[in-house]
Amino acid sequence: MKIISWNVNGIRAGGRKGLLAKLESLNADVICFQETKATEEQVAEVLFGSGYHVEAYAAEKKGYSGTAIISKVAPLSVVRGMAVDEHDNEGRLITADFGDCYVVTAYVPNSKGGLTRLPQRQRWDRDLTAYLQRLDAVKPVVFNGDLNVAHQPIDLANPKSNYNKTPGYSQAEIDGLSHMLQAGFIDSWRHQHPEDVCYSWWSMRSGARERNIGWRLDYQLVSHRLMDQVASTAILTDMHGSDHCPVELVLKA
Repeated sequence: MKIISWNVNGIRAGGRKGLLAKLESLNADVICFQETKATEEQVAEVLFGSGYHVEAYAAEKKGYSGTAIISKVAPLSVVRGMAVDEHDNEGRLITADFGDCYVVTAYVPNSKGGLTRLPQRQRWDRDLTAYLQRLDAVKPVVFNGDLNVAHQPIDLANPKSNYNKTPGYSQAEIDGLSHMLQAGFIDSWRHQHPEDVCYSWWSMRSGARERNIGWRLDYQLVSHRLMDQVASTAILTDMHGSDHCPVELVLKA
């Protein structure tokens, strides 16, 4: 089972940049999208003809946030949000039940310049961890998404100049992901590549991608008991079309 996660930074723009052909080349069983910036109907329209079953979740604010899970086989059930009113108006979380495991995708809130949204972000991290623990008590979880945090210094090009100054690399955000991992989940790519330097997001300014001045913001976390079934993980840096690249996880049959 191949699972891809990709912040597409606008799925309609992606559609105009050849998204369907890219999906065909990825040949994944399940693809999780973040930052679709589209209504559920618009997501379905962009992906029409892809051969995938589409489940999307839009923000109340048009053209903002949004997530989707598409799959070759329809999930048994789908839940949108985490049943916490504060978090469930921006289309940030979808859970799909595929029988043997839950596949969850999230577009985690950015703490914004000056870390002005950090208190909300901390509440999100706390509530999301509790939600994932509830799922994990039922069956294993594969949690995919743009988590908007670089967890370790190795996960961004300039850790010293960004620490506690730039959203995505404050100690509070780092701690939020650490607590999630301590709650029973494994950062699958880092587990398999403990010393590799590889990024999944680059600023669209100043030629950052060409110079590889990036951050690893996109993760695929798995329940502890699922890690033995992870055959491979990858960050697909050669795949363009967004300021993020896709990340990939393959589970053994």
